[in-house]
Amino acid sequence: MKQKKFSEDGKEALAGIVMRVTFHSTESGFCVLRVKVRGRRDLITLVGSAAAIQPGEYIHASGRWDNHRDHGLQFKADFLKVTPPTTVEGIERYLGSGMIKGIGPVYAKKLVDAFGEAVFDVIEQTPKKMREIDGIGAVMSKRITDGWAEQKAVREIMLFLQSHGVSTTRAVRIYKTYGSRAIPLIMENPYRLAGDIRGIGFQSADQIAERIGIEKTSMVRARAGISYTLMEAVGEGHCALPEKALLERAEQLLDIPVKLLADALALELESGTVIADNSGGKRCIFLPYLWHAEKNISERLGVLSFGITPWPAIDPRKAIPWVEGRLGFTLAASQKNAVEIALRNKVVVITGGPGVGKTTIVNSILKIVMAKGALVALAAPTGRAAKRLSESTGIEAKTIHRLLEFNPISGGFKRSAESPLECNLLVIDETSMVDVPLMAQLLKAVPDKAAVIVVGDVDQLPSVGPGQVLADVIDSESLPVTRLTEIFRQAARSKIITNAHRVNHGVMPDVTVPESGRSDFYFIEATEPESAVSKIVELVKNRIPRRFGFDPVRDIQVLCPMQRGGVGARSLNIDLQKALNPGSGGEPAVERFGYTYRVGDKVMQTENDYDREVFNGDIGFVTAIDNDSNEIEIDFDGRTVPYGYGELDEVMLCYATTIHKSQGSEYPAVVIPMMTQHYTMLERHLLYTGITRGAKLVVIVGQKKALAMAVKGTRDRRRWSKLREWLAG
Repeated sequence: MKQKKFSEDGKEALAGIVMRVTFHSTESGFCVLRVKVRGRRDLITLVGSAAAIQPGEYIHASGRWDNHRDHGLQFKADFLKVTPPTTVEGIERYLGSGMIKGIGPVYAKKLVDAFGEAVFDVIEQTPKKMREIDGIGAVMSKRITDGWAEQKAVREIMLFLQSHGVSTTRAVRIYKTYGSRAIPLIMENPYRLAGDIRGIGFQSADQIAERIGIEKTSMVRARAGISYTLMEAVGEGHCALPEKALLERAEQLLDIPVKLLADALALELESGTVIADNSGGKRCIFLPYLWHAEKNISERLGVLSFGITPWPAIDPRKAIPWVEGRLGFTLAASQKNAVEIALRNKVVVITGGPGVGKTTIVNSILKIVMAKGALVALAAPTGRAAKRLSESTGIEAKTIHRLLEFNPISGGFKRSAESPLECNLLVIDETSMVDVPLMAQLLKAVPDKAAVIVVGDVDQLPSVGPGQVLADVIDSESLPVTRLTEIFRQAARSKIITNAHRVNHGVMPDVTVPESGRSDFYFIEATEPESAVSKIVELVKNRIPRRFGFDPVRDIQVLCPMQRGGVGARSLNIDLQKALNPGSGGEPAVERFGYTYRVGDKVMQTENDYDREVFNGDIGFVTAIDNDSNEIEIDFDGRTVPYGYGELDEVMLCYATTIHKSQGSEYPAVVIPMMTQHYTMLERHLLYTGITRGAKLVVIVGQKKALAMAVKGTRDRRRWSKLREWLAG
């Protein structure tokens, strides 16, 4: 019997080839690998941490064996070192893993069969030899050599960065951003990575800084920490932080004295990297782009609200009866008042919950002003919201990004003050989810003489991005605002609408089922997380489709209070995928960034990608997976968009998503888990927003105690900004 190798501390050591990456988290580095170890017939399961890992790579590990209750025997590695492959088998897996665009498993096998261990030398030094292989012509050969040349150029950078905890995908992005100067630039100031490279945060940059010898108390680290702390606050929705709170947060993050941080802040202010201004009676620190954006919003609203309306004078006493005849019904007094205000002012706000007639008012205004020859433009922050606006008005509506015509070459919008929109009236719907930077860009592009109608539900969650534009505009009392509260008769028959308003007023929703057994709002008790998960899966897969005829993938959306936990969006995505799209052994699939993707999967874009014209929150469906070209195709509302495997960190499975991510969208049916384990997120506006996402059916699954916690939960939703004060002033 062979003697086992042990490291100096008594742990067992092993080495082998990675055959499959079962799971890898780019955030934590945690990975589950299937490894072929010398001297063992069967593959072993290894659990450890690695910044980046690919099939075919060679690993050295030390750790201990563990017989896991659910997963069986595994090797738990405390230390894991990854090196490029040297064996034919390893090289084939490595080449076929997507490292080089143009080489998938098929061509990796052909190349290795032809050239063996010398394949890397052939690609680099004698690429014409590849044309001897069937299927590889001049175009394919050039694609492979170009891909290899790029790999060669970044190899030194990759080795440098991987030794400091950065993945291969990030290393390529760093090279494309900095070019051949990457290493000297990083050595000078590694913290620039956090601002310049998508996917690299402050912690990763801080680890690199420590390893290359930058002192913990260095001024470059302190200044970077100030900026990062502000960026973290922006991620929470703030445009600024009070100076005292900023220094306290930075001290906690960096573990260095406040005195040093105050000196760093002074240098940041002197250089213009941050701006100081008073807000809410406190000295606050702003990132310049947000300070300027809020100031611009205030100035543009002031300019736009001044002057006469861009259409001929309209007498509401004649116009309203005329439009009632066109609509075929009589407007309520509150609706008539809203129409009259809009016809007499250049900038107005219309706010209210579901079923209060916002759509009717907008339609009435549009019919009247268009009859007078006004040119109108309609916009909403998301594709789904724009589509809904188009359907309700019969007029084309666009996302704000598409209305402003993003230019990928310049990186800006074509529509601006120099090239304004061609309209007399702009209607902005779902404004509660429009953040400060986007609203500033939009208002810049509105002609000075045009009118603007701002529509939204101020009681929904504020925008994912920084600021609370709709709330600040309303609270400033600087513009005419119509608040709609009356629920109209037809809407009042919907329990979705009546329960949304009950929740908004701090009252428990009515979950009784009528004698007919048919309703559009249900509560299903689940006392434990495990039973909640099984009930949600059964509802989505069988019960709702069978009773209501909804498609389980396209029509039903699970909306969770949070990502984490057994009843969180991440975990439920895996359970729902297993139930709705399990795949079979012969179908192509790709594993990246903690998810397995298959044809038919529902996915969501998680950040704005202006080049592809796909934006945060857009939902698509995987239509094709090509393991040879290492590309996946996703259909977004009839438009096919390709993604390289290394770019799949821009998307995630979306059988379940968070309520925050669902803003601006509406689904035929929604299922909302509501468990006490979500207690950190349970609050009234979150539940209200979730309920109002359902058009025809809402089902809440969970505990009544958790539901009560959400209804009663009111948090200070204040976001630090200055817009309200500028508008009021």
